[in-house]
Amino acid sequence: MHPLRPLLAIARGDAPASLVLQNVRLVNVFTGQVQPPADLALCQDRVAGLGSGYEAQQTIDLAGAYVCPGFIDAHVHIESSLCTPAQFAAAVLPRGVTTVIADPHELANVAGLEAVQWMAAAAKALPLRVVLMGPSCVPATPMATAGAALDADALRALYRNGTIHGLAEVMNYPGVIRGHDDMLAKLDALRGQPIDGHSPGATGRDLDAYTAAGVGSDHECVTPDEARDRLERGLYLLIREATNARNLDALLPVVTPANARRICFCTDDRTPGDLLHTGSIDHMVRRAIVAGLDPLDAIRMATLNPAEWFGLRDIGAIGPGRVADLLVFDDLQAPTPRMVFAKGQLVAQGGKLIEHATPESETNLSSPRGRCTVDAQNTDLAIPALGDTIRVIGHLPDQLLTESLTLTAKIENGYAVADPARDLLKIAVFERHHNTGNLGLGFIRGFGLNRGAIAGTVAHDHHNLVAIGADDISIRTAAAAIAKDGGGLAVTDGEHILARLPLPIGGLMSDQPVHAVADAYADAVHHAKALGSPLADPFMAMSFMALEVIPALKLTDLGLVDVERFEQVDLFV
Repeated sequence: MHPLRPLLAIARGDAPASLVLQNVRLVNVFTGQVQPPADLALCQDRVAGLGSGYEAQQTIDLAGAYVCPGFIDAHVHIESSLCTPAQFAAAVLPRGVTTVIADPHELANVAGLEAVQWMAAAAKALPLRVVLMGPSCVPATPMATAGAALDADALRALYRNGTIHGLAEVMNYPGVIRGHDDMLAKLDALRGQPIDGHSPGATGRDLDAYTAAGVGSDHECVTPDEARDRLERGLYLLIREATNARNLDALLPVVTPANARRICFCTDDRTPGDLLHTGSIDHMVRRAIVAGLDPLDAIRMATLNPAEWFGLRDIGAIGPGRVADLLVFDDLQAPTPRMVFAKGQLVAQGGKLIEHATPESETNLSSPRGRCTVDAQNTDLAIPALGDTIRVIGHLPDQLLTESLTLTAKIENGYAVADPARDLLKIAVFERHHNTGNLGLGFIRGFGLNRGAIAGTVAHDHHNLVAIGADDISIRTAAAAIAKDGGGLAVTDGEHILARLPLPIGGLMSDQPVHAVADAYADAVHHAKALGSPLADPFMAMSFMALEVIPALKLTDLGLVDVERFEQVDLFV
């Protein structure tokens, strides 16, 4: 029998619906209106129709509750939850997020093609729809050592076999603007499909060139002017509210009735505790409404808009033939999920996941394992003083951007050393993938440790082992502990390990339940704060201090990178 026949029979009224939700107030994202109470009929995973008089195998009376489409996260790295796709789904489904546009470039920078294929297989059986985009920058640039590489041919093959839907954020924006061959080849490989952007600080002719290359969106805006520049050039604006990059409040004033249909919400990188206790896209929708945005516009920015940008024509709205991803809530001014349906099945109720709603689909899969070939105890961390003045990374709270500072070095016995009294800490990046022995050393301000060190193998995008500390012994201890675990996070004070979180999957993800990961992560953050860090999340902040595609100054295993000049620079001025 043709698969459409049951759906058409229910739509015509000739057969009973598999489920009828009675007395719903439909939030119609097509018209921007809330419709009068009616019944919503489903045929398994699809919407059959809206009206009255349906016969049904099962009915649920919602007594006038609102129903809107399931939320869509327009750009996220599942790996940043430190959890497997199934555990990530367990965190976001109760929040009403039924689809995520996921870029697996974190794990891909560790394990390449194997990582992308594993992510696709691990997400396949989940009620959460995971739309994978092809990692465009593996590695991100030649100025760091990643664990793997994906070229244009690999991306083309992934698209042809249905693994990826488009090209994920094109992070090497200077390479695109300058017309580097490898970047143009990757753009050509996915030409005609959605191509996500990443162009922090690009303006004027540079932004024109980047857009002309075929990029269709950007989530790196931090100012209203940047956002307007991109909207004027036809880019979709993805407003981000991540754990460590909070741009929602700054960018909401940009939204108007005239441009709201070109704007989406995304979370990019959120820790497990943030997902469980604060929320995901649902949190952004509520915050936007509180800030004065029309609830229908806020909901469209989380549903229809991203569905249209990514060409996902069967989700993002409630209408005949569309997938029955549904969110039931009681207050239009504060949409908090009471019930969540994914593909027509109830998966969450009262903020809790229905038991067995997310099977551990990756249980029988061989997950990519992280290599951590770092001999920390025998690594020389000393920095001979080659002058009195040094370049210092200046961390900015709640931003991925950094300052490029020029400060006087503290010199002892001919070596430049950390100076916690001035919040001048040492930062080290150990190459961990290929046993090269590469080591980047520098200094950083803004982490506030009075003593000890923090370290981790979550270090966008190459994911080498990065450590920040007040003394070399603490840094060595932390790096050695992580190497022993095959990747993870650690907090140390001298030779004492205060907290650790093993991340055996690629050095990025745990194989434990999301609540257990959240608790272990919170313990590590607690100990980092006890050492003096004032940051809300020093580990998330640290993970971006080695990312050489976000201005202004960063450190990789190959040394300091002036991102604005897109070249390596010396530590000593």
